[in-house]
Amino acid sequence: MEAIRAFRTLKPYFLRYRRVFLLGCVWIVCTAGVGQVIPWLLGAAVDVLRDPARQQLLGPLCVAIVAAALVQGAFRFLMRRDIIGASRHIEYDLRRDLFAHLTRLSPSYYDRSRTGDLMTRSSSDLEAVRSVVGPAFMYSSNTVLIVSSSLVLMGWIDLKLTIFALLPLTGLSVVVRVLGRAVHERTLRAQEQESVLTGRLQETLSGIRVVQSYVQEENELTAFRRQAHELVRRNMRLVRAWGLFFPSMALIVGAGAILTLWIGGGQVVRGAITLGDFVAFNAYLMRLTWPMISIGWVLNLLERGAASMARINAVLETPPEIRDPAGPRSVEPMRGELELRGVTFAYANGPAVLRNIDLRVRAGETVALVGPTGAGKSTLLALVARLYDVQAGGVFVDGHDIREVPLRWLRRGIGIVPQETFLFSDTLAANIAFGSVDGGDVADLQQRIEAAADVAQLSEAVSRFPAGYDTVLGERGITLSGGQKQRTAIARALLRDPAILLLDDCLSSVDTYTEEEILRRLQAIMRERTTLIVAHRVSTVRDADRVVVLDGGGILESGTHEELMARGDYYAQLVEKQMLREELESDLLEESDESRAS
Repeated sequence: MEAIRAFRTLKPYFLRYRRVFLLGCVWIVCTAGVGQVIPWLLGAAVDVLRDPARQQLLGPLCVAIVAAALVQGAFRFLMRRDIIGASRHIEYDLRRDLFAHLTRLSPSYYDRSRTGDLMTRSSSDLEAVRSVVGPAFMYSSNTVLIVSSSLVLMGWIDLKLTIFALLPLTGLSVVVRVLGRAVHERTLRAQEQESVLTGRLQETLSGIRVVQSYVQEENELTAFRRQAHELVRRNMRLVRAWGLFFPSMALIVGAGAILTLWIGGGQVVRGAITLGDFVAFNAYLMRLTWPMISIGWVLNLLERGAASMARINAVLETPPEIRDPAGPRSVEPMRGELELRGVTFAYANGPAVLRNIDLRVRAGETVALVGPTGAGKSTLLALVARLYDVQAGGVFVDGHDIREVPLRWLRRGIGIVPQETFLFSDTLAANIAFGSVDGGDVADLQQRIEAAADVAQLSEAVSRFPAGYDTVLGERGITLSGGQKQRTAIARALLRDPAILLLDDCLSSVDTYTEEEILRRLQAIMRERTTLIVAHRVSTVRDADRVVVLDGGGILESGTHEELMARGDYYAQLVEKQMLREELESDLLEESDESRAS
């Protein structure tokens, strides 16, 4: 029953390819039907050999046996082509739908999920499900037809002999029931451990530079060996269950064959049945051998597939926390007016990061957010982009609650440069154009890419790359420096031409001179759009229209740079500390230059 419930998700996929499956079922029937003719022809040939008057039929019977085998092979090919082919299409559709669902899930889902586990569900679990849809369905259907038709034909030859041959098979249900439950539980535990191991491998390879820098190779190897050993242990427990299953099945079938030889041989001697009938009966009994044994193999596929399908369903049944509003909503092109009304937010199982925040930003205004680490600056930007939903209050863009407008409208109007830059293993141009809403023709897109890179002060660095903008970056942009990554992310956001620009400490990895040049070139762009900029350097926020200081989850103070300096509170003290630090660094640099000169 659990397996049936797990596979209910596949109903729409089966319906989509129902014609192919129905045709495949026709080929299954044809394959089984032609195969059942061969034992009858073989028995007839044996009887012909014992009757000199009919030996002229031996040649046609041999030809018929060969022809039946060839026709059966053709039908088997068609059966596999349609059933296995349809299962591959279903695998593709399910993988596509799973990936699409993963892209719609909110960041909070990934905050509590392991990447390695999701990778396992998207790969090996999907393959296990496909094995049920294709091979398991095909062989189980074939088994049902062969077993039922063979029993009918065996009973037609000799009912008493059939009953004796099937007596040992009564133990089959016991084997399937007892060992089947053990196989299901051990399969599930093995797959869970495989996810853990995959997650460990993914984390280690992603952080390999940290591992090597801190000389932790041996410790990581020890941890990996421990997880791998646990996977082996769980798989060995599964293997032991299967080690009992298949010999038990073979023993049951073998006992039936022994009874057949003992009782059937006596009936042939007494003349109750002909030798040809006895040969045909044994041929039909042998045709039962593989189907009976394959029940265990099919059960294995079913158990693995059911466990995998349950794991996939757990993802598919997780609703996105961030969703479009019900019903269509007509909105005008975004102007960029932004307002937070009584916004309160806390991450799962954590304290409130923001409490009762009220902030209004006029269209085209630049507002800088400053404050200590953990004050909620990055969280505020994430709420504006609706990567998370507020627990209380609301975020409004152009007067619309962002929970009541289409996500596509909201996010297409926003260009965000996150604190942690992520680049893809693609060309530099593709990374910059990643957020482009409308690429246009190739020449126009290339000009826009170069213009955005020029504003982000990336052009000079690109000119030194042998392949220019066609340079392929390593994983996560490892071939670029930290500052180059940030400038690439800035260019990506600018290329979107957004109404709202969110800059989350995006100049922390560039030098002071480059920062000044980027800010100078951004001035004209920021005057045309609403900008929220998070920064720790005073030089980055000095020219903002307004500076908002966050601390303890609330707004500590707000005003222009000059107004806050005049108050002499937190912001003024922060500026004084930074100026003092810069003076000390400058003095130390001068002393170092003088010592080298002397």
